[in-house]
Amino acid sequence: MTVLTPSPSGLARSAPALSHLDALESEAVHIFREVAGEFERPVILFSGGKDSIVMLHLALKAFAPA
Repeated sequence: MTVLTPSPSGLARSAPALSHLDALESEAVHIFREVAGEFERPVILFSGGKDSIVMLHLALKAFAPA
């Protein structure tokens, strides 16, 4: 699926739409940043399982390289 977006020249150009997974990842990164801004000392619990690995990956995307 592609979405037509306007360009500075006034002509429409074709840009790929976000996949469902990309949209979910973007929302998760936004939530990480929002929580970090709201709380003084946020933490992430890490057990080493697959869910924790995904959370770590999302945290890296949200805050790297800071």
